Amino acid sequence: MTTAKPFARSACAIASSLDIMGDKWTLLVVRDLLHGKRTYGELVDSPEHIPTNILADRLKRLEATGIIVGTPYQERPVRYAYTLTPKGKALGEVLLAFVRWGKQYLPGTVTLSDSPPRGSAGAAASSPRRRRTHRR
Repeated sequence: MTTAKPFARSACAIASSLDIMGDKWTLLVVRDLLHGKRTYGELVDSPEHIPTNILADRLKRLEATGIIVGTPYQERPVRYAYTLTPKGKALGEVLLAFVRWGKQYLPGTVTLSDSPPRGSAGAAASSPRRRRTHRR
């Protein structure tokens, strides 16, 4: 017989879901995995510029809750490719609800497919991150 884990705040489905997904970064990591990003380097390079310590923490948390699986693809140093489990893929419906709501009630918001492609003039102009210049 399996016993349910005690809930952090309550048995409310919303409260319990927010205990896992409720910070400002976790759903963005899931969004990126749904859009095909797999490695730490790809995830850290998202438009929102998630701090590396927070990304590492969120990946551990998502793996511990069974939302993602990390599979080593390199031994030295060990590097992982992350994929969503069926439980994680089911969050796609939640993200679509956020997209519909945001597009309806937050004028000017875009989806990843609406965003200017990487490296385009629009993407570079809107990015607050400084670019390194290479000397030859």
